[in-house]
Amino acid sequence: MKRALIVVDYQKDFVDGALGFPKAPTLAKGIRTKIGQYRNRQDAVLFTFDTHDDDYLKTREGRHLPVPHCIKGTPGFELDEAIKDVRKDTDHVFYKPCFGSLALADHLKEAQYDHIELVGLVTNICVLANAVIAQAALPEADIIVDAGLCASFDETLHDKALDIMRGLFITVKEEAQP
Repeated sequence: MKRALIVVDYQKDFVDGALGFPKAPTLAKGIRTKIGQYRNRQDAVLFTFDTHDDDYLKTREGRHLPVPHCIKGTPGFELDEAIKDVRKDTDHVFYKPCFGSLALADHLKEAQYDHIELVGLVTNICVLANAVIAQAALPEADIIVDAGLCASFDETLHDKALDIMRGLFITVKEEAQP
């Protein structure tokens, strides 16, 4: 079985920076453990990075969410310190200017994974968008979201996003599986 873990936007600005929220830092240990599990099986580990330029406030997203964040070249753009050291140069990285990544979709389709698991931030935005993209790229693959290793600034939206994913036949693990 060909497996991939996608770590979605676990960047400083979402953990304790411009858009940080209390639950985000609590995921670090579990995400590190999950990455270790995938590496031990020699499975792929992929990372997405929310990626904006200095003109962020002039973008469509910036007009709706007027909080500059994940600006290339700033500390907030970097992976959070708690997991930064587990990223390898050989890992695929996808820099995305919006919620979902078409480059990620292209990679998934080409790599033909049988099993894709997502963890990270923010459940109701980028995790949801990239889970749907993964399913579109590989409609026969098992797409899994570890609910215990995802979080949102709004617990109600987190729960609603998980319900939507269940409705799309994405498997939602109810507890973190370290």
